[in-house]
Amino acid sequence: MNVLITRIGLLLGSLALAFGANAQNISIATGGTGGVYYPMGGGIAAVLSKHVPGMQATAEVTGGSVDNLKLVGSGKPYIGFTMTDAGQDAFRGEDKFKGNKVALKTLMILYPNRMHVVSVEGRGIARMADLKGKRVSTGSPGSATEVMAFRVIEAAGLDKDADLKRERLGVAESVNAIKDGKIDAFFWVGGLPTAAVTDLANTPNTKLKMIDHADLVPAMNRKHGNLYVQDAIPKDTYKGMDADNHQATVMNVLVAHESMDEKTAYNIVKAIFDRKDDIVAVHKEAANFKLENQKASASPIPFHPGALKYFQEKGVKVN
Repeated sequence: MNVLITRIGLLLGSLALAFGANAQNISIATGGTGGVYYPMGGGIAAVLSKHVPGMQATAEVTGGSVDNLKLVGSGKPYIGFTMTDAGQDAFRGEDKFKGNKVALKTLMILYPNRMHVVSVEGRGIARMADLKGKRVSTGSPGSATEVMAFRVIEAAGLDKDADLKRERLGVAESVNAIKDGKIDAFFWVGGLPTAAVTDLANTPNTKLKMIDHADLVPAMNRKHGNLYVQDAIPKDTYKGMDADNHQATVMNVLVAHESMDEKTAYNIVKAIFDRKDDIVAVHKEAANFKLENQKASASPIPFHPGALKYFQEKGVKVN
């Protein structure tokens, strides 16, 4: 009897070891809790954990795109959200990644990220030029909000250091600071609606002021490549908007290290598209996960072979 128990124990131990060897722990680098990346990353993590055999995925709070790209480049098992402008810098080893190229591959094009330049009534800000001399948050360190904010500010003919009293806050912290009168405006680039901006718009005795800047897109593209498009945040997005806000938009992508094996990349992309409705239930921007958007021209980072395999099966011509 003891021999039988021992043999059963050895068998169970072998099975556990085999399962452990096949298990995959994946971290999804997202953003701050007040934005869209974090809840959406949680939705994707739940889908991957439930529908990819042997995979356990968790969403991780980060500073945003720049931090995410560094995490993906660390060699640890990360996939990450990023805006294409920050992703291009990492892929090429430019700007915040000067001398430190990250070996990236695109898994999929996600959804459009809208630049919000936000103030409230009573701060004397109605256009970009009015930011001069004001207390302004340009986004948290490690975020692509900061990357894009600097480009918008430069295109507007302002100096980010000489002309602004600049803070470096995430979107939730920016909203709290503007409520407390510590800043006059903030930059935030994210999906619609962004929870923190909704919170500000719904604050009693507060009227949101969204600053138009779509006219700056041509100058931004001349310097940085065709990464940005002229777009609009519809006036019914946030309470208090009197008209559509004409602004600059950039695409979001999901990226992995180029060393990720083809099967894993394929399984991740397949699960996300197969269970898209589950992610839409977490945040409606996931409705913009579309096969027809998966184009090589939409990302400056080449697609992963595993992702290409899935898109080819679906009849999508990426190139």
